Amino acid sequence: MIRYLLAIVLFSLISYGTIEAWPLIAGPSLSVESPKNDMSYPGGIVPILGKGGRIALLTLNSAPVLRDTEGSFSTTLTFPYGASILTFVATDRFGRHITTTRSVFVPN
Repeated sequence: MIRYLLAIVLFSLISYGTIEAWPLIAGPSLSVESPKNDMSYPGGIVPILGKGGRIALLTLNSAPVLRDTEGSFSTTLTFPYGASILTFVATDRFGRHITTTRSVFVPN
């Protein structure tokens, strides 16, 4: 009986530790919904939408991006004629980062 109780307690502690350590194990996540890669935007107004998880810092072309409590972000940027590259970098509290790049085109 004591063996079973000890096994249940040990299993519970390992499960709890795994759940609490998930941010350390998984690292940051980043999903950019808009702009889609290689999209054309007449007028140069580009909506930026996305969501990040387990992120301490999010930057767009080295400028910080504000997020809400769920990790969602949205803004609108204006670009000149021609091609532009957007580089998103998400960094977690342990210093690990992921990078997502999008290119947009503004026709004449």
